[in-house]
Amino acid sequence: MHGAGNDYIYVDATLYNIKEPGALAQKWSAPHTGIGSDGLVLIGRADGKEADFSMRIFNADGSEAMMCGNASRCVGKYLYEKGLTSRTSIRLDTLSGVKLLQLHPNDAGCVETVTVDMLQPAFEDNTQFRPEEKELPAGTFVSMGNPHYVIFCDDVSTVDVACEGARLERHPAFPGRCNIEFAEMRPDGIRVRVWERGSGITQACGTGACATAVAAAKTGRTGRSAHIIMDGGALDIRWREDDNHVCMTGPASFVFEGDITI
Repeated sequence: MHGAGNDYIYVDATLYNIKEPGALAQKWSAPHTGIGSDGLVLIGRADGKEADFSMRIFNADGSEAMMCGNASRCVGKYLYEKGLTSRTSIRLDTLSGVKLLQLHPNDAGCVETVTVDMLQPAFEDNTQFRPEEKELPAGTFVSMGNPHYVIFCDDVSTVDVACEGARLERHPAFPGRCNIEFAEMRPDGIRVRVWERGSGITQACGTGACATAVAAAKTGRTGRSAHIIMDGGALDIRWREDDNHVCMTGPASFVFEGDITI
C-alpha cells in the first residue's frame, strides 16, 4: 500500500506471527532482490483498552520507527475494507502514542482519504540551529513523536537531498538520528522533499509534512493550515488552536497483494 507515494509492505499480524521483522524489512524492501518498499508495517491487535489496533513500523534498513503518518492512513483503510472493523473512527497504538484515525469512505465503502490526529508537536529550546556551515540555511527542529529538522530553501530542486539528507540524518547534533525536510514556499503550497531516517529519499512523509507545516507557522511563513506538496502527492495539514493538535488528511491506496514464503 502507499500514501502519497510513501509505500510499505503490510502484514496482518493478527493472522501471521512475524519473527525478526527488522531483518525481513531489510530483505523485502530491497528493490531488486525483494519486493521493494520504504519498509515493513505489522498490523496487530491493541494490548490495552486505550486503542483498537496497533501498528509497528520497520524501516528499509531494519530499524524500528516511532510513527509514520502515511502508513497509519493505509492501516485504517486496510482495517475497514478488509472487514476487521466497521468503525470509521479508529484508535491506533504506535510507539509515539495512540493516534485517532478518522476514515472517509465513499458510498461504495472504499476509504479514499483518512484524517489522522497526530497529537501535539514538541520543540527543543534551541529550535533553530545550524549543524554545519555548508550553504544551507538554519533549520527548525520539530518532534511529531519522531524527530524532524526542517530547512526552508529558495529552490528545493537545487538541493542534493541524497547527500545533504544522509549527512544531516547522522549529524552529532541528532544523537538518535533525524528525518530531514527541505521546503520551499510556493503560491500553491509548500513544496517539500524528504530524507527519512532509516529509509533515505521517500516520495512522502506524513510526520514530515506535519513538522514542515508546524515549522512554517512557527516561523511566521504561514497560518496554522498548509497544503504540503511532496514528490508522491499532497497532504493537507491543520494545526488546531484549541488543543494544539496537528491533523493530517491525505490519500491511502492499495497497490497489490500476494503471498511470500518465509
